[in-house]
Amino acid sequence: MPHNRRTFLKNTALLTASAWLYAPSVEAQLADNFVPDVLDGVAKSDIIDTDKIDIKLPKIAEKGAAVPITVSSSLDNIHTISLWVEKNPIPLVAIFRLSSQLEAFVSARLTMAETSDVVVLVETRDAVYRAKEQVKIIIGGCGS
Repeated sequence: MPHNRRTFLKNTALLTASAWLYAPSVEAQLADNFVPDVLDGVAKSDIIDTDKIDIKLPKIAEKGAAVPITVSSSLDNIHTISLWVEKNPIPLVAIFRLSSQLEAFVSARLTMAETSDVVVLVETRDAVYRAKEQVKIIIGGCGS
């Protein structure tokens, strides 16, 4: 039995060490390869502001580590819903590709660096629609 336990512990230590060594390169590779394709071929003037996108989001969050958001829409033929946090280092937070048979409803938790507008873009067969809400991040009881 001690031999099996030692082998297990040794293999676990090797696996953990290799994961730590490999993790930074994976993170860098993901950041380098992360090219948002949501707005390819769409001019900013072609984005339509609408009230048909319902964003449920706290107006004030104590910490920006996990800000809950739910998005629903009454628009027809929705292809994608994307979430953007304007002041984050990488503004695009998530892209949800939806089937036409699905109800247009998504839920997530955002990481926010500071007080910022959260922008939701909904791409339909006909156009790209936008709605936005501001979230104020309060750290240590003081507004930022």
